[in-house]
Amino acid sequence: MNILVTGGAGYIGSHTCVALLEAGHSVIIADNLCNSNSETVEKIMDISNKEVIFYEIDVTDAEAVDNIFKNYNIDGVIHFAGLKAVGESVEKPLDYYYNNIVSTMVLSIACKRHAVNRFVFSSSATVYGDNKVPFEETMNLLPTTNPYGETKAMSERILTDIAKENPKFSITLLRYFNPIGAHESGLIGEIPNGIPNNLMPYVTQVAKRKLKKLRVFGNDYPTIDGTGVRDYIHVLDLAEGHVAALDNTKEGIHIYNLGTGQGTSVLELVKAFEEANGIEVPYEIVNRRPGDIASCYADVSKAKRELGWTAKRDIIAMCQDAWRFESNHRERVFK
Repeated sequence: MNILVTGGAGYIGSHTCVALLEAGHSVIIADNLCNSNSETVEKIMDISNKEVIFYEIDVTDAEAVDNIFKNYNIDGVIHFAGLKAVGESVEKPLDYYYNNIVSTMVLSIACKRHAVNRFVFSSSATVYGDNKVPFEETMNLLPTTNPYGETKAMSERILTDIAKENPKFSITLLRYFNPIGAHESGLIGEIPNGIPNNLMPYVTQVAKRKLKKLRVFGNDYPTIDGTGVRDYIHVLDLAEGHVAALDNTKEGIHIYNLGTGQGTSVLELVKAFEEANGIEVPYEIVNRRPGDIASCYADVSKAKRELGWTAKRDIIAMCQDAWRFESNHRERVFK
């Protein structure tokens, strides 16, 4: 199939492009490079030894998006493009509402106009808010802890209504948890702009001594050691989940959690990284971060049952692959 991957030069998008190419699909990437770079597109091709088509566009630009649909026979869309930092979304809510919701609407209109009925949406566990763990797909959504989660929940509602209007539309909502790690080649991985918002790239930068110490946001949560608990999933497992979703598309709206089903605290992850790579990661406890919750991990039984997919890589592999990528990557210094 010809798959349009929005945000395909980004962290999760790039690994998914590799998985799609390995599965025999053709890939067209649309990305404005606001949180990625064009070198990643070249590395996707190096890893897969296959060509991809790349458009440097903003997916909120309806005309630019429509031109892609006119130029290629698109069989399906995987929509990653959007702003993604929980803390930043609290500081810049209008940016998040505009980018994340308008892009979903623009893509939906293009799909309807060009009769593209296969749509996979990059959603997030943040739509569950502060629900009782483990999070199940049937839960009522409580995304009001941060604007980022609200944009994902709103996009889900938009796509759900489209599926009701058009019975032939096959929409898969993938709610993923906390992707970390990198491709085993060490060529692609997570490259944040500025000081990282996500835990693992912050850990790797401290390990590389580019940052002095890790800031742990709060140690007074009701968890095993007081630090936040998350369901960390290897980005390659997550990418393979998208291929499984494409291979099992069916009419209507379908929702799946993509995670491991296991919670790991911040300090447990730091310890695992130190053990996996033989490197000390100094840290300090600071105040809680706005929008964060205590615990977040998935019930993944539905994805296993209906998609035949489960996460295969453990936390040690995640830490080793993340460090390999960081060790191979060009130097960058944060202040």
